[in-house]
Amino acid sequence: MNGIILLTLLTIWSNVDCTPCSYSPSQWCTSVDSAIECGVLKQCLEANATMPNTQVQPVQVELYFESLCPGCRLFLTSQLFSTWTMLQDIMSVTLVPYGNAHESFDGKQYQFTCQHGEEECLGNMIEPTVYQVCVALYDPNTKWDSIMTCVKGDQGNQLMHQNAVKTGALKPAHDYVPWIVINGEHTDDLQKKAMSSLFTLICSMWKGPKPEACGAAPMKQHRSYCHDE
Repeated sequence: MNGIILLTLLTIWSNVDCTPCSYSPSQWCTSVDSAIECGVLKQCLEANATMPNTQVQPVQVELYFESLCPGCRLFLTSQLFSTWTMLQDIMSVTLVPYGNAHESFDGKQYQFTCQHGEEECLGNMIEPTVYQVCVALYDPNTKWDSIMTCVKGDQGNQLMHQNAVKTGALKPAHDYVPWIVINGEHTDDLQKKAMSSLFTLICSMWKGPKPEACGAAPMKQHRSYCHDE
């Protein structure tokens, strides 16, 4: 699409009286600022409006995990976060904290038993509640007590149940965590590659122009799992 936009702009270049700008023609429509500086904002907007949506979809990463599993924490901190920091424009991340937990219903609420005890259940419930309900976490006026009210209330209980349903619906069924699904698919090969270097895997699966970050040295780690008992 950028190539077509560029051709459109080059066609009108000789007919537009504009002052020189600091961007090359290939960058005119990459941002509002560049389009304004180069005097082609109207043309960029029109070109984008008439072009079909051929945008490459981001690589989808789903992580099924539990909050106190050492292997999950290692993957989150040393692989997923660092990869997302560098490649967030070409990947989307869905976190499903539940892992090897079990649930039952007492007639009023769902009760959860977690592999690493009650503290893990609390950790599992905090993440989806903060993400789904208390998105104002970064608002300086948000108080921790209000977040915990969400976590321990009906909303937090339902969100945790939804994660239990998602985890239970995995095909193939998980037998350890972290369990990684890429673009809706889990295979032993994808799991191995993601655990070895998620960064390299995302770069290899991205179907669009490779970002500069993909030329950096790959990040690797040793694999560690918490198996379902």
